[in-house]
Formats: sequence, structure tokens, C-alpha cells
Amino acid sequence: MSVFIPTYFSPISHYSEIIKSENIVFEMEDNFQKQSYRNRCYIYNSNGKQLLSIPVKHKITDQRKKTKDTKVENDFPWQDQHFKSLQIAYRTSPFFEFFEDDIAPIFSKKYTYLQDLNIDTYLFITDALQVSSNFSKTEEFLIDETQKDFRVLADVKKQPEKLVSRYIQMFDDKHGFIPNLSILDLLFMEGPNAISYF
Repeated sequence: MSVFIPTYFSPISHYSEIIKSENIVFEMEDNFQKQSYRNRCYIYNSNGKQLLSIPVKHKITDQRKKTKDTKVENDFPWQDQHFKSLQIAYRTSPFFEFFEDDIAPIFSKKYTYLQDLNIDTYLFITDALQVSSNFSKTEEFLIDETQKDFRVLADVKKQPEKLVSRYIQMFDDKHGFIPNLSILDLLFMEGPNAISYF
């Protein structure tokens, strides 16, 4: 069993471990942390690394709020902005057009909870990679020595040290190779063949 925190179009390192795991368990009882992959991802545009961040609702009284209770702030047109950013960055990539219609509903559906959005991004990616999308959810926060714990991968500052294999990126001739971007970068460049990258 491998425990993960659902994140927004997770980094490649995240999916590298998901693909190798037989039983995926999503952590539902963790506390929300700012500046984590729970509500952000990084893509590659003509200026280099670009952050896509989902606004979330905060209350002054929220000292410790569980991620599962974190609500998306839909008063801003963040979905339009993110989708346009993907279109601008990847419209000439080999596989963006192939996946564009399938990914579009994620940017038109109005989500109340961040977790629901993140699980939908997971389902989109597992479908695109043609791998099992089965998972279970935790009912309490536990540290279990018998499980492989990958929850730390949701932390932007605690990414694995291992080198990520190179693949051709949209603007690598201009800015060089940028490792561990969102899985979308690999998917739009390699398509279904991205699975062989792992």
C-alpha cells in the first residue's frame, strides 16, 4: 500500500511512484498546507517555469484546516486562466490537441472542494496514461510503518533528489531542461508513450 496526498496535476516524481504502486491510498485527513502541490503545479512556457495556482478560501479562524475541507475560491476566473496558459504553452506540442477535449471539462466544472478537483486530475492522468485509476481513501491520519508513505511529495520544498530522466520539452532550446514539472508537461510532449518514461 502506498499513501499519497491528492495534488493538482502532480509533478512527474509523484506519478513515478504512483505508477509503481499496486494499491493507492489517498490521504483525506491531512491538514492543508500553503505553498504545496495541493493547489499548484508548474508548467513550461516560453518564459520558462510557470506557476499555476488554484485560489482557496481562507477564514481568519482557520488555524488548522483539513485539506478535504478546503474550498476552491471561484470568484476569480482561475480555470480560464489555467486553461489559456496550457493552450498558449502547449498548443504546438505533439499531443496537446490529442488531449485538449478530454482535459477541458476540468476547467469548466465548478468545484466546491479542492480534493474533488485533485482527484479528477488524477483520473484524467491515469486514463491518459492507460493505467489503473483504482484508489481508496483514508478515514484517519495514521503513520503506518507497513505502508509506503509518499505524502511528503505534496511538499514543494521536499522533492526527491533523484535525477529525472530528460525528455524533449517545448522550450528546452531556449531555457534548457526543467526537471519535475507537472505530469502535463510530459504527457503533452510524449502522449500515451509517457508511460514508458517511468
